[in-house]
Amino acid sequence: MNKRILFVCALLMVASAPSFAVEKDWFESLKNRGDAETLYRVLHAMPKGGDLHNHLSGAVYSEWWYEIALSQADRGYEYFTKVKIENCRDYGENAFSIAPYFLLFRNIVEAEYHSLNACEKSEYKALRDLDSREKAAWLNSIRLDKPFEGRDEFFQTHWQRLNALVRNPWIQAETLYKNMQAFGEEGLTYLELQVSVGGYQKPDGSPLSSDFVANVLRERLKQPDAIATGVTVRFQIAILRFVPFAEAALRFDYKFVHDNPDLWVAINMVGREDNDKGYPGRFLPTLRELRRQYDGVKLSIHAGEVDEPNAHVRDTLLLGADRIGHGINLITDDELMRQMRHGPYMVEINLISNLLLNYITDYSQHPFPEYLRTGIPVALSTDDRGMWDSTMTDEFFVAVTEFDLSWEEVKLLSRNSLSYSFTEQGQKQALLDKYNKAIQKFENRMAKAVQKSAQTGEIKGLQAMPATRGFVCKQYKLCF
Repeated sequence: MNKRILFVCALLMVASAPSFAVEKDWFESLKNRGDAETLYRVLHAMPKGGDLHNHLSGAVYSEWWYEIALSQADRGYEYFTKVKIENCRDYGENAFSIAPYFLLFRNIVEAEYHSLNACEKSEYKALRDLDSREKAAWLNSIRLDKPFEGRDEFFQTHWQRLNALVRNPWIQAETLYKNMQAFGEEGLTYLELQVSVGGYQKPDGSPLSSDFVANVLRERLKQPDAIATGVTVRFQIAILRFVPFAEAALRFDYKFVHDNPDLWVAINMVGREDNDKGYPGRFLPTLRELRRQYDGVKLSIHAGEVDEPNAHVRDTLLLGADRIGHGINLITDDELMRQMRHGPYMVEINLISNLLLNYITDYSQHPFPEYLRTGIPVALSTDDRGMWDSTMTDEFFVAVTEFDLSWEEVKLLSRNSLSYSFTEQGQKQALLDKYNKAIQKFENRMAKAVQKSAQTGEIKGLQAMPATRGFVCKQYKLCF
């Protein structure tokens, strides 16, 4: 009798649940439809982990910069931007300096504007007074929006144009919130942002201390709207690797991270690796000196973001890095490839960045699937998404579309982004637990929806297609 009851119960369970095959293969079924729009909607709605490689000043969409810059007038910050060249200088200069004369749409504060001579003043216009044509050009000037633009445009003009905008801590605080809000809407729960704490200024150009800047960011994170995003934030301090004073910056910032462990968790070295002053070995003596004084400071360093074979990834691990940013040319080091399988080091993958900066010319050249499928820990990240005009959903869409990822691989990427984060262990486990519950609920819902769609042709329960950004519109014709 008991056996008969158990048999009937088993039949009822089978009848009321999706088949094993459907639960296992719903994502394959979805991909096989060839419906890019539905796939994108699913990836947008999907719970995600975190973004571990994100430069805050590069993660800001152009329209956010404009809106937030204008809002700073109440704090005394009025911005001017260069709209024309009148050849006011009659001498040569370094076109790649921090303040190149012939660069349009470079932004300065009012105090600097008033220090200019009459001729140079005539080249500038108040940001709020731009006409529609000038505003459109200004917005385009800080994103890669043309086929011929690449790494030179990015490294040698974007940051120089932003200029005064990145020296205002309240702008940084508001762009921080805007990113939290947007990432939260995409289903992310964790952001590890690269933010410097030096070089900030008052409206008159006088300096603000690093502690003051840190407190501006702290206070913004405490506001109800920031908390409501559901996104946990931690910071890395970025150091420009090739400047003459990089060692001094490393000493100051390393101590700052050690002394501010509530939010600051790591040091990162940024900037072009093809500049011969920024090679990893330069910093080994300084880091060994610092490790004799301080504990608890993590390293996640850009390495292998070049399209030539070299030992930069190997040398960066020697510096003590736990994570590698980009790691494109790791593929050229066979021995290190073997050593990195199954951790403990992780590679932060930036698919859109690598394409737009011409480190690859098409995705068939990207080593990401080799890393993923040989067991080297990887996670997707957005790098400077404001300048790419892209999102985290776009990164997953590229990965799934170009490399035919399985559902298990998609989940692994999100889990890695939390498991290899630098946040404290208790917080990390809480984020992983939250993600595991959310993704289980999501995949159960999607398995049922995909099964039912076999009869109806439509996957019900998905939100409408979200507004897409410029990258997927141009690259994949998803323009909404």
